[in-house]
Amino acid sequence: MPKLIEAHDSQNPGAQLPHARLHDLRHIHATTLLLAGVPVHVVAARLGHADPAITLRVYAHVIQDQVATAADIFARTIERSA
Repeated sequence: MPKLIEAHDSQNPGAQLPHARLHDLRHIHATTLLLAGVPVHVVAARLGHADPAITLRVYAHVIQDQVATAADIFARTIERSA
């Protein structure tokens, strides 16, 4: 991965990428999918997790953010219909 980043940076001096390990990109990928609303079981399959519970444990913080957002959306909807 460092060689790809170095190659990109040398060809694009104005758009340098920060150092990232392949594992970092894996986390970015999973977090982005979860924040976009992709179901946990689909993200788990993409990551190669045998059980979505593994994904839930690792990315619980992302999922908790979504739960709070869903609660806010529900509350706003109820307020509008009242």
